[in-house]
Amino acid sequence: MHMRRAGIFILLLFLCCSIAYGGEPSVGAQGAALVDGNTGRLLWGKNEEEPLAMASTTKIMTAILVLENAKLDDVVTVSKNAAAQPEVNMDLKTGEQWKVGELLSAMMLRSYNDTAVALAEHVSGSVEAFCALMTEKAAEIGAEDTVFGSPNGLDSQIPFAKHHSTAKDMALIATYALKNEEFCRIIALPEVTVSEVTGKRQCQVTNADRFLKEYKGAMGVKTGFTNKAGHCFVGAAEQNSVRLVSAVLGSGWGTTGKEKKWTDTKEIMNYGFATFFPYEAVKKGEVCGNVSVLHSKVSSVDAVLQEGYQALFSKEEEATLQISISLPKSIEAPVQAGQKLGNAQLKLKDEVLTEIPIVANDSASAYTLADWYSYLYKNWITWF
Repeated sequence: MHMRRAGIFILLLFLCCSIAYGGEPSVGAQGAALVDGNTGRLLWGKNEEEPLAMASTTKIMTAILVLENAKLDDVVTVSKNAAAQPEVNMDLKTGEQWKVGELLSAMMLRSYNDTAVALAEHVSGSVEAFCALMTEKAAEIGAEDTVFGSPNGLDSQIPFAKHHSTAKDMALIATYALKNEEFCRIIALPEVTVSEVTGKRQCQVTNADRFLKEYKGAMGVKTGFTNKAGHCFVGAAEQNSVRLVSAVLGSGWGTTGKEKKWTDTKEIMNYGFATFFPYEAVKKGEVCGNVSVLHSKVSSVDAVLQEGYQALFSKEEEATLQISISLPKSIEAPVQAGQKLGNAQLKLKDEVLTEIPIVANDSASAYTLADWYSYLYKNWITWF
């Protein structure tokens, strides 16, 4: 009897552990998101669209705009405004000159606030103009509820309405930034020595991102903390050709919160790598129908998908994918191979994942004059 009860207990324990392993992540962050690092599709979220303060994760956008609008060898002259930024800072002095690449590395590895302002002023002439560019870029990327009022994330003097984001938006912004090879190189540096242009001053900067050392396949990205935002982290990792990007905003305050942002991120990443896998939903060149051709010796042409679509899906999601085809019944000759005929929509339940053009696989020339005579003659006999 006791053996039977023990066996039942072990079975129940096994089932509970299995459910816990396969369940969704449990995180303490106020807002959290996990996205496909290639497509940006949201895979999981907790209050992922709630507007929140994002602290120095702001610097992800600062970095990518600097990379897109300046050269690494450009020389930045430090302004009085940049030099006056509070801690954490590199103690830049008014009038000092540094190369863009040096300041950018220091900013991303150690989150120096003065370097962010110096770079913003170099790119746009003023912090205000650069913040407008940041907000514009966020909208372009698809970050629908993000506004930047600071290039470094310091938010004590900025109304929440003028500087906030969401976990989903920050993950999307990071996904975009990670497509830049120089950005990826910088955030993965364990340390760097930066030097003022004259060589009179040097700084040894170590990377504050623990995630790089503590998680398999970690790529970085950026930590953050302010009294408004709490502890935040936007991270990315790649394993077996699967790239995931996560964001946790407001993982807590104080020493507990500082540690929680790492455990939250690892919990989300573990769930992502255990649940989502690469799947080719549709293949480029796949035949999805045919279209009759009018007034041509070729009676019809095959309609094929111009592009394929591969992304991360769970096994349950794979079973619910559907493709919707929109094609005309006929088309007037001539038809050129590659000519657009219609559209295909790939759907996951009610969500449209992508629209793919459908094109003609072959050409079909129109009737020549001789062909028309033959056509009319045959049909004349038929008619009479």
